[in-house]
Amino acid sequence: MASSIYKEIADELRQRITSGQLAAGDDVPTEAELAERWNTSRGPIRNALASLREEGLIETTRGRPARVVERKAHQAVDVSIPFTRWARDLGTKPGAVTQSLSLRRPTEEEALLLGIEPTEHVVHVLRLRLLDGRPTMLERLTYTETVGRLLFDADLDTVSITEYLGERGHASIDVHHEIDAVAADDDDARLLEVEPGAPILRLKRVSRDGEGRAFEASDDRYRSDIVRFTVAASGRASSGEHYLRAFAGS
Repeated sequence: MASSIYKEIADELRQRITSGQLAAGDDVPTEAELAERWNTSRGPIRNALASLREEGLIETTRGRPARVVERKAHQAVDVSIPFTRWARDLGTKPGAVTQSLSLRRPTEEEALLLGIEPTEHVVHVLRLRLLDGRPTMLERLTYTETVGRLLFDADLDTVSITEYLGERGHASIDVHHEIDAVAADDDDARLLEVEPGAPILRLKRVSRDGEGRAFEASDDRYRSDIVRFTVAASGRASSGEHYLRAFAGS
């Protein structure tokens, strides 16, 4: 009975938070108030609050009531979801403001990631992504020339590039992600509206087609006060290998 009570308490509080009845900065009812409201001991109350804290909905501090925090958007990195669909699944309005679309030579790193010669051409996109009009993520996208040239026929402020290319025979069948944190450079700071040098999250991605050929390399910079990454995995593959591996940088 107690285990179901804590879930009911958490569900009610979660609904009050997501509906805006309890806004960011508001105090959650005290343990005593919740215990009286639910006619239960403080054990289930504390379990319910712990559940909401783990979800990033509230923060708890010793000696004062729990407080609602500003919600962060969760981005799963063990799957590949287009930003546009991810935003809509969150119940927010996605937006895009394309900064540049160009045909140029690849950098040494881009050529290596895409498996092409440095003398070949790539198509590069710099695009700001928005959630409900708020600058959230800055995309740096690099495509092999054949694939990237398709983007010159699209309105990149209104389409999901992933879905647009998929509809034209260039679906991402295999995607490799790499996550780290970096200091915001001048472009990041100006477009994401953060201070230069502020810590931001970076998600680097290489997408391959059904034949294993890389056609997209991206460097996405997220505001860390809006987005956090999650991984839904047990931590081990069936072979015993870790899904998440330690990485020793140079």
